[in-house]
Amino acid sequence: MGWKDTVNRALHRATGYELRRVDAAGRTRAAGGRGGARRGDRLLVAPAFVLSSVRSGSTLLRVLLDSHSQIHSPPELHLRDLTVRQRSKYAKRAMAALKLDQDQLDYLFWDRLLHRELSAAGKSLLVNKTPSDVFIVDRIRACWPDARFIFLLRHPAAIARSRHRARPQDSVERNVEMVLRYGNAVEDARRRLPGHTVRYEDLASDPETETKRLCAFLGVDWEPAMLEYGRHDHGRFKPGLGDWTEKIRSGRVQPPTPPPPVDEIHPDLRPLCVAWGYLPASDAPSAGAPSGSPAAPKPAS
Repeated sequence: MGWKDTVNRALHRATGYELRRVDAAGRTRAAGGRGGARRGDRLLVAPAFVLSSVRSGSTLLRVLLDSHSQIHSPPELHLRDLTVRQRSKYAKRAMAALKLDQDQLDYLFWDRLLHRELSAAGKSLLVNKTPSDVFIVDRIRACWPDARFIFLLRHPAAIARSRHRARPQDSVERNVEMVLRYGNAVEDARRRLPGHTVRYEDLASDPETETKRLCAFLGVDWEPAMLEYGRHDHGRFKPGLGDWTEKIRSGRVQPPTPPPPVDEIHPDLRPLCVAWGYLPASDAPSAGAPSGSPAAPKPAS
């Protein structure tokens, strides 16, 4: 056994994690093996990512987590839109000589950015929250093979209602389309990946129980201060960084509003409502469900 394997085993015994390497195809290898990224390419250890739709309460989840003394959850960072630009053929040749392709350059940038945020906060665990992360979940896994995932669900019809209030200029059809785009991506990730599922309705109704479950998943002790997020600085509440409404600005967890009655739920949203356990299977339309919609419910973790 080489010294690299010895160090990696010691790290695994102490923390439960090991250094990993990612090859060009996105496959992971232990750090002591051959190929893939070199040791030191990743600074973050086991970051967590909230996968959710827009208007699903993810900002509330973020500030509750960020109120923990060991958890840093920054405002939305939009990793999907952050990339490293190579401005000349000479730069491209240099990166090719280092065996760094575009994905690997982006991953180095993402890792350094998030590690900078975590270090500046003086905490030990980073939880990233941006709804569009759900569209790059496989890139996130390639960047951080030890990444963990929190799946945040909310009644799809309540998401549609909340999004309509935020964007009244959109048509009903456009609103439903966007809810399904995010919701189906969340459900696809939930079916493929291990993680922890939390419902916004449960989080807002019983934040103590749900934050205790989240802390257990993340491997940290629960702290009562998490429930008083208004006493902590979480950055500015403004469009582009997360929710900005008076409800989140209040600094208090407020009970969720009841979802729309069944007869007011758009038919195209009903398969997703069934998949997430908000409606019984008998309420799903028998035909005409949108392409890619989930077909069966998956129990929450």
